[in-house]
Amino acid sequence: MFRSLARQSTLKQVASRLAARNMGTVVEDSVGPKCYGGTYTVTLIPGDGIGQETAAAVKSVFGAAKVPVEFEQFDLSGFTPENDKLMQEALASLRRNKVGLKGILYTPIRLGHSSFNVAMRKELDIYASVAHCKNIPGINARHKDVDFVIIRENTEGEYSGLEHQSFPGVVESLKIITRPKTERIARYAFDYALRHGRKRVTIVHKANIMKLADGLFLNTCRAVAKEYPTIQHNDMIVDNTAMQLVSKPQQFDVMVMPNLYGSIVSNIGAGLIGGPGIVPGANYGREFAIFEPGSRHVAKDIQGRNTANPSSLILSSVMMLRHLQLNEHADQIEKAVNKTLSVDGIRTPDLGGSQSTTDFTKAVIRNL
Repeated sequence: MFRSLARQSTLKQVASRLAARNMGTVVEDSVGPKCYGGTYTVTLIPGDGIGQETAAAVKSVFGAAKVPVEFEQFDLSGFTPENDKLMQEALASLRRNKVGLKGILYTPIRLGHSSFNVAMRKELDIYASVAHCKNIPGINARHKDVDFVIIRENTEGEYSGLEHQSFPGVVESLKIITRPKTERIARYAFDYALRHGRKRVTIVHKANIMKLADGLFLNTCRAVAKEYPTIQHNDMIVDNTAMQLVSKPQQFDVMVMPNLYGSIVSNIGAGLIGGPGIVPGANYGREFAIFEPGSRHVAKDIQGRNTANPSSLILSSVMMLRHLQLNEHADQIEKAVNKTLSVDGIRTPDLGGSQSTTDFTKAVIRNL
């Protein structure tokens, strides 16, 4: 009898662990980022457009700062979607290393080609996108005292990729919202607020119209909020959120929302503080993390001109270094970027300056 009870208890524990994994509950991993002899190996995917130029800036800064990171580089491109072999090699590298730094991959508007960016997040279940929109001293912006964090669900919503033509001229596109994944992103947002000393989480939705899908998202987030009595919470319809952001962005602290709304809000946030060139971002899963600019632009129109602002990718790499617990290097590089922008006034054209990508990178290195 006792053996039977013990076996039942063991089975329950195993079932509980499996359920936790399937629901995406955050559990501690037995294997962390790949590190040998104090040096971390990180997967680097420069991306399209200005990706090669900004990735080169990061590598130069890391070299000058003697950061103990080695890159495995994969020149994956959305302009050659047939290169699935390279995509699989990049994914295998990310699975080995657990950590990646990437630019933005181009997604063509045509049938038969899904986004490499979305596919990567889904394949590795990197469910939480984090973008930090904050004023940088000395950078002209529409508003002052802006400092909010956008937390976006990365794996479902309108980006599920489930659409079909049910009749010529009639297309159905499915928006998927599930309770387990909503619980997961809501818990991540409230945990983030707790860990970073933030006071309030705003739930962004459109439940007045999409009563089932966004209704589930809203009600699930409200239920999770009850587990965090020290964190204030409110909710806001997404179109009102857009207006409030451009009129009084200081009211926002941490924001949590489904996939598409996060894409729109992060672009508004970038516009508020000076543009996409200064917004860092990260994507976290239970096992893997990928760091990329918070406002996802390829910027093909300025490719190869040596005018791109590398700040967003450099600052994203700073977030990566903190993830790897290389905090001294992270602080050193972040301070150098801020001094270059705020004190030295070295600006690329997107910020109203005339310096090149190379000039900016050299200035950051001088300020290390």
